[in-house]
Amino acid sequence: MLKESLKSLFTRDLNKLKSEIEQYQDEKNIWRIDKNIANPAGNLCLHLVGNLNTFIGAELGKTGYVRDRPLEFSLKDVPRAELIRKVEATIEVVNNAIDSLSEQDLESDYPQSKVVEGGSSVAFILMHLSTHLVYHLGQINYHRRLLDI
Repeated sequence: MLKESLKSLFTRDLNKLKSEIEQYQDEKNIWRIDKNIANPAGNLCLHLVGNLNTFIGAELGKTGYVRDRPLEFSLKDVPRAELIRKVEATIEVVNNAIDSLSEQDLESDYPQSKVVEGGSSVAFILMHLSTHLVYHLGQINYHRRLLDI
């Protein structure tokens, strides 16, 4: 049951990420910064894709993904269509990785030691990654509503 719930949450929220990126009236505004907003939606989108492909895809799904975290925040002007493709591919990676886990896997320690404070089981890390996704999804929503004018 936990696996299906996690897959449902990740799919829902990654589809919402895709929707947020699609809703920008002016594609250039995906990359807009202003005053104290240092991370535009495009970089937050790349960060979420990199984060999930690393901690779920590479670690749990054994995809071979290699993360370049600094590039997630320095890359600019990636076309909207490419961002959407990356999010769609991430949905597939996340669902495949979670499908591959047994109930025993969920209770075991996550492969990397001390990823976050508060717990070390695979299930705990997956819940943490879900909340991390939603945290940045909220930032993207506010970014769009404040700066896509």
